[in-house]
Amino acid sequence: MTENTIELLTLAQLSQGQDWRVQLCHDRPVHMLIWITRGQGLLQLDGQRRGLGAHNAVFIPARALFALDMGRQGIGQAVVIPDGTELRLPQMPRHLRIRDVQAQTELTGLIEAAQREQQAKRPLYHDALEGHAALMSVWLRRQIMQDEHVPNRRNAAARLSARFCQMVCEHYSSGAPMAQYAESLEVTPTHLSRAVKSATGKTAADILTERVVHEARHLLGTTEHSAQDIARHLGFGSAAYFTRFMQQHTGLTPSRLRATAT
Repeated sequence: MTENTIELLTLAQLSQGQDWRVQLCHDRPVHMLIWITRGQGLLQLDGQRRGLGAHNAVFIPARALFALDMGRQGIGQAVVIPDGTELRLPQMPRHLRIRDVQAQTELTGLIEAAQREQQAKRPLYHDALEGHAALMSVWLRRQIMQDEHVPNRRNAAARLSARFCQMVCEHYSSGAPMAQYAESLEVTPTHLSRAVKSATGKTAADILTERVVHEARHLLGTTEHSAQDIARHLGFGSAAYFTRFMQQHTGLTPSRLRATAT
């Protein structure tokens, strides 16, 4: 996929056969509308953990931290939309449980029509995909306007967790310790970790670690940069420390991760 074209992917295609690509907390440079049609799972989004099920729609803006675990039984589609598009998209992450059968059928139909265009690749199919994506955006914004989808007021822990997760997206490669994040958020490290754990089920350190591991694995698998250069990019003091870190959290050395990347 290229980052300047609309594309429709199954959940299996989104993970490229490697669960870590979606199950570790990370952000992407594109917007995504995910439509779950079967199965149950967990979603980390906007600093909160949420249960997922059939007929759930999830909008993930570009550079919003998320993780998705639908297991082997989960089925769904992801509409990937480049950042900077002229489409009118929501500004905030959203998770909607769609109970209205007509609304379910409408989104499914739009996605299936877009999939047919993508597969057929007829002349002007990119324009057709943009048209279908525009209708999906209208569908999404109409659903957000419904009273049943007005989000609940978040407590202080959830608000702090959301702010922390946004900071992780912006600064994960700096090598900054957790204490520095807490200082920037004007709380103690203990309070930050407790709040994030309450909202997400993971500690603040867990989330930061996942984001770094995800980026390291992505770079090892998709670039020819040396482990030393990747370590430097991610704020590690040495390649040796980076190697120990990756072994601790993946069970494999950077060279082994690169060799097994598919």
